[in-house]
Amino acid sequence: MNKLWQLFWSFFKIGGLTFGGGMAMLPNLQHEVVDVHHWTTEEELLDIYAIGQCTPGIIAINTATFIGYKVAGVMGALVATVGEIFLPFILIATLANVLGRLTHMAAFNHAMQGVRAMVCALVVSTVWRLARKSIVDKLTLGIFALVLFGTILLRLPTVVCIIAAGSAGVIAQKLKKKGEEQ
Repeated sequence: MNKLWQLFWSFFKIGGLTFGGGMAMLPNLQHEVVDVHHWTTEEELLDIYAIGQCTPGIIAINTATFIGYKVAGVMGALVATVGEIFLPFILIATLANVLGRLTHMAAFNHAMQGVRAMVCALVVSTVWRLARKSIVDKLTLGIFALVLFGTILLRLPTVVCIIAAGSAGVIAQKLKKKGEEQ
């Protein structure tokens, strides 16, 4: 029981006091897991962290789950995961409750309209930068145009567009290579 409490408390501190994403948690993780509790070596921690990055989901939660499992099996995985998400969950729920109470205020709604416009501008800016690097010839321009048409006008699911665009790129490259060989 003491080991489960240590897992919970360690990941509670890591999850609640780390800001800036997965890489920002690495020093705290190394301190708690390697230096204080000796649950892993530095090499094992880096391997677990790398696996946490490669698996679907949030790196911090994946890493907590893997370390918890290594230390105390399934119950350890559960306790470490709950410890990792507990404080952020409470903070987000509290913030959502506070923001929910502000929605009737005109000033708050105007501020949110400004935030939405800013987010939209950031998304457009990112898309523009990516498009300049991705649309490099007539083929990529054509694929872009077809996907844009398919998503906006035909409302095709994103996964269909990704598969179709990827397939078109592969086929085009094979045809190009075959044409160069002849």
